[in-house]
Amino acid sequence: MKCAIILAGGKGTRMRADCPKVMCNVLFKPMISYVGDAGKEAGAQDICVNTGYRHEEVEEYLNGEYSGVKTALQSPQLGTGHAVMQAGEFIEQHLEDDILILNGDGPLMDAETINKAYSYHKDNENSITLISAIVDDTDGIGHIKRDENGVLLRIVEHKDATEEEKKINESNAGCYWFNGARLKYALSNITDNNAQHEYYLTDCLEILINAGDNAGAYIVENSEVILGANDRRQLNILNNIMRKNINEGLMLNGVDIPCTDGVIIGKNVKIGNSTVIMPNTIILGNTTVGSGCTVGPNTYIDNSTVGDDVVLDNCKITDSTVENGVDAGPFVKVRAGSVLKKGVHIGNFVEVKNSVVGEGSKSAHLTYIGDSDVGSNVNFGCGTVTCNYDGKNKFRCKIGDGAFIGCNTNLIAPVEVGELAYIAAGSTITDDIPGKALSVARARQVIKEGWVDKKKPYKEKK
Repeated sequence: MKCAIILAGGKGTRMRADCPKVMCNVLFKPMISYVGDAGKEAGAQDICVNTGYRHEEVEEYLNGEYSGVKTALQSPQLGTGHAVMQAGEFIEQHLEDDILILNGDGPLMDAETINKAYSYHKDNENSITLISAIVDDTDGIGHIKRDENGVLLRIVEHKDATEEEKKINESNAGCYWFNGARLKYALSNITDNNAQHEYYLTDCLEILINAGDNAGAYIVENSEVILGANDRRQLNILNNIMRKNINEGLMLNGVDIPCTDGVIIGKNVKIGNSTVIMPNTIILGNTTVGSGCTVGPNTYIDNSTVGDDVVLDNCKITDSTVENGVDAGPFVKVRAGSVLKKGVHIGNFVEVKNSVVGEGSKSAHLTYIGDSDVGSNVNFGCGTVTCNYDGKNKFRCKIGDGAFIGCNTNLIAPVEVGELAYIAAGSTITDDIPGKALSVARARQVIKEGWVDKKKPYKEKK
């Protein structure tokens, strides 16, 4: 059985954040969410997250994001080895299993790399397998020391390394596979005899080698997967790498991104082939976009479903469904709980909130459709407002198929407009309208000749 311990207790002082380090975002999601997903995708059936600084925030997030994840609090924080010791009860439950240890601030580590390292771990019957990478910048890394035959000896932390050891460019990623029982043994023999007076998890390697156990290092093909972030500059680097990797993967699968400027697409987003993503478009959450669409420019979509052959130009869409053939924009906002049915046209400066807009219905401009059930082939004139809130409660409007709503109409909910009903421009509707009826709800125009000369309402012009 595979299981995992995720180290997530750090404060991240250099990040200068008000939240725990692992809660800092990469592409609008906390770093730890990517690490947890990688562990689960790699087959970890039981996960324990080691928490520390402001642990309540991390635990609250984990409880909302994952089911059955355990936590272990590290206080005070005395190093990575000490952190894993706090998960002693979890380790006791998995002495016969393989335990993966991951850094909560390493969002680029993926399931593919984890499983390749696991295969190496099992094939060589290792008690410990660490993940390493060959890097150009050796400053601050954990240097992996080998003998003249390439056999692993130990991991030397940069602050404890000699000048010669600091030249070693094989870097420890901080990710390991352990045999559960041998991890327990190694932890029981760790000391804090080092420059930091901390318990280093890296010391487990030398302890197990000295005990005669098999040990190995899986060297990754792409060194980017081992990167973490200690400050905002490094966090920006992670954002750019992940953004590039996601965009390139989509393009290889047939998505057209002619210019990637400002294009940010979340890891869980799915997009069909022949869809064009225009600049300054952000697509996040569990969003699905169909084939043959044009999305953007300047469009934001979060947790929504978009069908095929949809055009979204300068739109903001959240927690909603947009069906095939919809044309929306520019400057359109579709808020949570909305459904735009097949062939709907939503034009400039239209907002839809918690409403269903039926097939083929049109609202060309300057309209608010809130808490409404709109039939098919309805036409909204410019400036129509569904007045759904009376100051205390919200009510719904119902508009039947084929209805024509004249310009500057106010529908005072709750009100029902029948099929093929016709509302004259400038009306304020407070009562239900039968099907095929004309409703005119406005005062008759009155003209008073010479009124301006008599009343002089305007300031005199100099």
